[in-house]
Parts: sequence; C-alpha cells; structure tokens
Amino acid sequence: MLHKEIVVKGMVQGVYFRATTRSVAVGMGLTGAVKNLPDGHVWIVAEGPKDAMDEFISWCRIGPSGAKVTGLDITDGPLQHFKDFSILH
Repeated sequence: MLHKEIVVKGMVQGVYFRATTRSVAVGMGLTGAVKNLPDGHVWIVAEGPKDAMDEFISWCRIGPSGAKVTGLDITDGPLQHFKDFSILH
C-alpha cells in the first residue's frame, strides 16, 4: 500500500477535476481526498496498491476533459488508512 500526496498544476479548477478524480480513484480501488487550493491547483491524497496508484498518477497527468495539466508535485507519506475517497471543500 502506498500513500501519495499529489498537487496538480495547470488549468484544473472549473473543469470537474475533483468530481472526476473521485470517480476515477474509487473505480481503481483507491481511498483518500481531493480539494481545490487557493492558488488554482488541486491537492490529492491517495492510498492504495502500487499498480492502481501508478495508473491513477498517469490519469492525473491528463485529468478530465477540459483540464490542461502542466505538472504534478508528488510526495510520499505514511498511510492514514482512509475509509473512502472524499471531496473536500
């Protein structure tokens, strides 16, 4: 199990990034949370198996239709054992 914090940069707000991220993550069996940041980026914390995490990170590099991702900042962290995947406001 891996724990990743991901900051998605680019035009990633106002394009249903959070809702789509939640749907993709749940479909891949990941848990965690997603929220918009005041600087226009999107913050994601995700936990799950390596294969699913690799696929999820690949998706984050593209995002939903309408998003223009310019980069990701990814850091590892200790497992927090989330129960689900939440959208934070």
